[in-house]
Amino acid sequence: MLLEYFQMIDRVETVDLSAGRLVARSVVPEKSPVFEGHFPGYPLVPGVLLIETMAQASGFLVLAATKFAAMPFLMTVDGAKMRSFVEPNAELEIEALLEHEGSGFAVTKARIASGGKKICDAQLKLRTIPFDQVPLGDIVRKRAEELGLMAAMAGSEK
Repeated sequence: MLLEYFQMIDRVETVDLSAGRLVARSVVPEKSPVFEGHFPGYPLVPGVLLIETMAQASGFLVLAATKFAAMPFLMTVDGAKMRSFVEPNAELEIEALLEHEGSGFAVTKARIASGGKKICDAQLKLRTIPFDQVPLGDIVRKRAEELGLMAAMAGSEK
């Protein structure tokens, strides 16, 4: 996890396209400039970055489900609940479940847990825009490859 660069996912562990489910992992860094202000002497991951983490996992799930046809962009966050604090070195399990995909939109339910303890959850709505309209395809595919999404997708198709 590189908080200051908004790279929130370390690796995609599994993708089950038939169930519309993705599981990813991430480890919160011990030190980050983010912690200098949130909070001095008591470092905590800001809730907005936890939402971003769920949005990224949801985005990777939508990319897999659509076979990289379109780029997902976060539109709305509904019913977000922050249940516990996240400190440096926490190991996070991020899960995204696809509830709807089509007509240029996707809806997911996502959650984060650490050590079996619920951290947060929310319903996320994403707008999907074809890659020929947003020049991010190569960057997104490269990042997905680095995180193991392509391998997880290949495993899901067996």
